[in-house]
This record gives sequence, C-alpha cells and structure tokens, in this order.
Amino acid sequence: MIKDSVMLSRSYRTFDESRSISRDELLSLIDTARLCPSAMNRQPLKYKLVYEREARENLLALTKWGGSLPDLKLPPDGKHPTAFIAVCCDTDICDNIDSARFDAGIASQTILLSACEIGLGGCILGAFDKKHVANELDLPEKLVPIVIIALGKPDENVFICEVSEAGSTTYFRDENSNHFVPKRALEDIAI
Repeated sequence: MIKDSVMLSRSYRTFDESRSISRDELLSLIDTARLCPSAMNRQPLKYKLVYEREARENLLALTKWGGSLPDLKLPPDGKHPTAFIAVCCDTDICDNIDSARFDAGIASQTILLSACEIGLGGCILGAFDKKHVANELDLPEKLVPIVIIALGKPDENVFICEVSEAGSTTYFRDENSNHFVPKRALEDIAI
C-alpha cells in the first residue's frame, strides 16, 4: 500500500556510509520522477546527480540540516549521505520558478518513495544558497536549483507520533537519538 511506503519515507539525517549509491540507481530514481505530473506538462525539471565522494562532501558543506535541532550537527561526521540529486528548473522551459516548485515537490516525493523500495532513504533540503550550489555543481545559468535530495541508507530510527497537547509539530530527538515527528490527527485536518 502507498500508505506503508509513505510511513517509511521519513526525513533521514543520519546514513550508513558503507552503502554507496550508483549512477544507475540515481538514474532509475529520476526515470520514475520524470513520469510525474507537471504543470501544463512543461516538464522543466532537470536533475544533477552527485555521487562521487569529493563532490558529495563539497555539496554537503553548502546545505543546512535540522533547523529545529540547532544544537545537533546533522548529519553527524561519518554518517553522511552517499548521494545527492539537485532538482533544478530549466528557465528556458519555465521562467516561473514558483510554478516549478510544485513539480519539484511531486518529483522529490516520488524519488524518496522510489528510494524506499530499494532500501534507501533521504531528506529533501531547501536550506542552501542557490548561487553557491549552482557554482559548485557547475550548472549553466539557465538551471536554478530548487531542492536538493540527500540520499543514503538510513542509520537512525524515525517515529511518527501524535502532536502534543500544546499543539507543537516541532520534531525532536530523545536521549537515545531516536527522532520523533509529530503529526496532526485526521480529525484535526479534515474540514
């Protein structure tokens, strides 16, 4: 069931670096994403695959992780993602980046669901400087990075829990580094 896949597809921030990800695996993930719906069927998304160690580390240094956990260094040393996919908008196809964000969201979720099927997980990152990332990835000017998807074999426990009585949806970690993600109840979101 799709719900089972969604439950497994969490935002992971700690990875087993012994599991590398090949270019062919990344191509398979974006091959599935290219079939997703696209606004006006323009299909403006392009994907930069980053899987070689030095390139991964350089890109990682340009990203920010776990904004609700400012006291933690995420991902921790020795637990970095083993690949990234930078989802970019080709402005020659669509010059409205805001419109392309919808496509990027659909494609990113599809990539993460597809990654779950092969034992991988990831985190969709939006906290990065677009110009620095574009320079690091040597992107032509027409390609604007919208999100970066970090990928790897998850090496942490992530649990869905109920929103607290105070109503906080802020994710948190316990003393054992288990990660908890509060979700609103169905009766609280159905109008």
